[in-house]
Amino acid sequence: MNSFQRLLLGAMVLTTFQAGAAAPVVKTSAPGFYRVMLGDFEITALSDGTVSLPVSNILTNTSKTKVEKTLAKYFLSSPLETSVNAYLINTGEKLVLVDTGAAGLFGPTLGHFGESLKAAGYSPEQIDEVYITHLHGDHMGGLMAGGELAFPNAILRLDQRDVDFWLSQANMDAAPADAKIYFQGAMASVNPYIKAGKLKTFNGDTDLIPGVKAVAAHGHTAGHSIYKVESKGQTLVLWGDLMHVAAVQFAQPSVTIQFDTDSKAAAIERKKAYAEAAKQGYLIGSAHLSFPGLGHLRKADKGYEWLPVNYSPMYGK
Repeated sequence: MNSFQRLLLGAMVLTTFQAGAAAPVVKTSAPGFYRVMLGDFEITALSDGTVSLPVSNILTNTSKTKVEKTLAKYFLSSPLETSVNAYLINTGEKLVLVDTGAAGLFGPTLGHFGESLKAAGYSPEQIDEVYITHLHGDHMGGLMAGGELAFPNAILRLDQRDVDFWLSQANMDAAPADAKIYFQGAMASVNPYIKAGKLKTFNGDTDLIPGVKAVAAHGHTAGHSIYKVESKGQTLVLWGDLMHVAAVQFAQPSVTIQFDTDSKAAAIERKKAYAEAAKQGYLIGSAHLSFPGLGHLRKADKGYEWLPVNYSPMYGK
């Protein structure tokens, strides 16, 4: 091969390489679901997407400077991309969904719960019961789809205190103008289930089905509830909005957020839940921990350390 042939071959190889490297950037992710076993129960974490929160401005009982300094330690900043997670419990007899995501209430970066549920192998019609931790839009917005019940065969369970507060016309009328939308969202999502005879409320700590119990954790809202799931001696507690910003609130449990109805009560419930989780070592799932939001808590200095679950895929039988 002469020098001209070698030069020509090199040009052809370079052109081929450049053509292969010019593939377009995809900029999409797979629908988010992740499964773990809890005794005989199968738990599926479902991503509704993420929302950008200006956490340095909305965290309370702290300062903006402290929040930003703490975030920086974890290579994070405000606004903070924050996960919104829901959890599906398959007991073998019942399919129970805890929270539903935001649907269209919080913009295009949320509302992906349906995609995640489908990718996980389920349809909304299969859900037997839906348990809502509290009536904020990113937890109950997915109850409706196209003006119809998103879960037409499911019973909806809520703490009576949240129903009384968020479905009250008097409370909505008395609320500031920028807060009325939260009442309107709750009414639009829950009233159709009431009309269909599918709402069953509970009051505080309540056994719901074998292996799943509602536990009162009031403060973030009037009826905020967490859910304890137990099978074969293993325990998972689903925290809802017991906490929002892991980088800040695990090390500093007294830090609260503007979304709290009663921030003092919310802080008390958070500290109690942290202490119990660290002492007993059970599994935690939380709506705003980075997806899949599953892990354990360990006492560390004056606060706590979050230990995410070790990735372990399931490949079927």
